[in-house]
Amino acid sequence: MARAPRIAIVGGGIGGLAAALALERRGAEVIVAEQSPELSEIGAGLNLTPNAVKALRALGVEDAVNAIASGSEFLNIRSWKSGRYISRMRRGDFKQKFGAPNLSVHRADLLEVLAGALRATEIRLGLRAVAVEPGEQSAVARFADGTTIESDIVVGADGIHSVVRTALFGADAPRFTGCICWRGMAETAAAPRDIDVRDGALWMGPHGHVVHYPVRRGELLNIVAHFDSNAWTEESWTHECDVAEVMATYAGWNAELTRLYPCSTRWYKWALYDRDPLMRWSRGRATLLGDSAHAMLPYLGQGAAMALEDACVLAAMVARHGDDLSAALAAYEQIRAPRARAAVMGSRERARENHLASPWKRLARDAKFALRQRFGGTGKSHDNTAFQVGWLYEYDVGKEVG
Repeated sequence: MARAPRIAIVGGGIGGLAAALALERRGAEVIVAEQSPELSEIGAGLNLTPNAVKALRALGVEDAVNAIASGSEFLNIRSWKSGRYISRMRRGDFKQKFGAPNLSVHRADLLEVLAGALRATEIRLGLRAVAVEPGEQSAVARFADGTTIESDIVVGADGIHSVVRTALFGADAPRFTGCICWRGMAETAAAPRDIDVRDGALWMGPHGHVVHYPVRRGELLNIVAHFDSNAWTEESWTHECDVAEVMATYAGWNAELTRLYPCSTRWYKWALYDRDPLMRWSRGRATLLGDSAHAMLPYLGQGAAMALEDACVLAAMVARHGDDLSAALAAYEQIRAPRARAAVMGSRERARENHLASPWKRLARDAKFALRQRFGGTGKSHDNTAFQVGWLYEYDVGKEVG
């Protein structure tokens, strides 16, 4: 193939734009088809663990992300009722330990950075994918308005409800986790001054937990509350609800937390689902990336990180294998699928430990966190994080693909 490969990406979210950026930087001709009339992200925060920041470094946008991000010295793990500090995981030394800091961003800000870095990618808005036809030498994406895009590879980066995934492997049943989430976004200046909102916080209680952390250079506070319940099963991220519902759910929780809730002028709720990991990601000249391949629970903070890593590896394999794009997709899947699967399963395990109902089991868990903080396990970096996730944070996709 003397010419540059032509690659169509279905989905213009964080994963899709990251893939476009990685591919165009390696010489591919890229088209992004996004169903919305404009590039946009939900008004929510996003935690970027060190491996995600290293992927952004590989994409050439680390400095731009630093300019719109927030960092915090600690993640404070606290008791739901008393507010006592169970553990203070020091994030300030992550750059030294893992080669990159832990950052938090507004999703829309990150999308803007990725879009602004694109130079040659063609973005087509208002195209809703309805089918993909994978062939041995090319693939065709079909859209609701009758438009078709034929390319050497079609990449499905169209999220948890992926049309591309269904076209390649058939419909699957999402797995309801029995958990409802609420999210709010507050002006940091609106928070009571006696409450620490500079650092990240994780409040752990029976059947639920709450996280809050600063975004947009500390100007905003992202709040996400999780609680075990089957009273709501809609998966949409955009269903607005009243703050009174959140206050009632957490009525018995510490006032330092619950006084933050009214600081957000809007609250949204959704039911939490994930998908079982796929054994294969590709069929013919079509493949998957990000949530379309490995939608996971948010409890290890790896959803966006895995999509960013996918983007870097896919582009590297396309460049490395030249004319043999089928071999490129096989190599991409071989490198990425085991790590993504481990992140999916690890996130499920973290969910169980976050929501322990038994006070005795919570006490044992809390003691384990405190001991890890104090003694640092064996001295290996994965033992020096509260959740023993150094195996995630240590990974550097830039070094993986060169």
